Amino acid sequence: MGNSALKAHLETAQKTGVFQLTGKGLTEFPEDLQKLTSNLRTIDLSSNKMEILPPLIGKFSFLKSLALNNNKLTALPEELCKLKKLETLHLNGNHLRQLPAAFGQLSALKTLSLSGNQLRTVPTQLCGLRHLDVVDLSKNQIQNVPDTVGELQAIELNLNQNQISQISVQISHCPRLKVLRLEENCLELSMLPQSILSDSQISLLAVEGNLFEIKKLRELEGYDKVCVIFFFFYKEASCKLPTHYLFGILRELLCW
Repeated sequence: MGNSALKAHLETAQKTGVFQLTGKGLTEFPEDLQKLTSNLRTIDLSSNKMEILPPLIGKFSFLKSLALNNNKLTALPEELCKLKKLETLHLNGNHLRQLPAAFGQLSALKTLSLSGNQLRTVPTQLCGLRHLDVVDLSKNQIQNVPDTVGELQAIELNLNQNQISQISVQISHCPRLKVLRLEENCLELSMLPQSILSDSQISLLAVEGNLFEIKKLRELEGYDKVCVIFFFFYKEASCKLPTHYLFGILRELLCW
């Protein structure tokens, strides 16, 4: 990208507080953005070729939304955790294996998307985020869900398309968890904590594509409380409507 084109984007961002430069083949974070650290509320550099997010990202103290989907990031700098106003962070389609140790300091974070990375476990740092609503960890390499998940404050947790074969019973203790997605994993029915059905806040459980038949799940205590609306609705409508649309309707039904 030429300097004149970048300059035009910077001038627009200075007026709007939004810098969006997607699909331009960028290999580095634009250093000229430093001039707008007090202006920017939104940065979107998705679908580029960046391998490194530089420490200067920590200077954008008023940033509320950061999207870096579909780049080549292998790690995140600790300085990212200085963004105390950050509410939305999208990092789908990178090569991340872990999060910075201080990630729990992103105290305003509400939405976190890490789909399509290389995480092997549910990051413990997420448990310190008290305002977190939605977490997407789908399409990673997660094999088990540890005990620390019980402290997670999220309303919705997406673990679809991982390699999960074990889930801690502590997931039933998540105080705000309403939606749990576990589709296309490696779960045996015996490894799914029954307390999810009988003793949790979970209202919507998605478990299609695991190592058991759904009809076996219907035999467990608490199934009617959590799953009937989902499976009945899904069975009748899935052939006609996309899953994300069904979940949207269900959210309205459940007054979320």
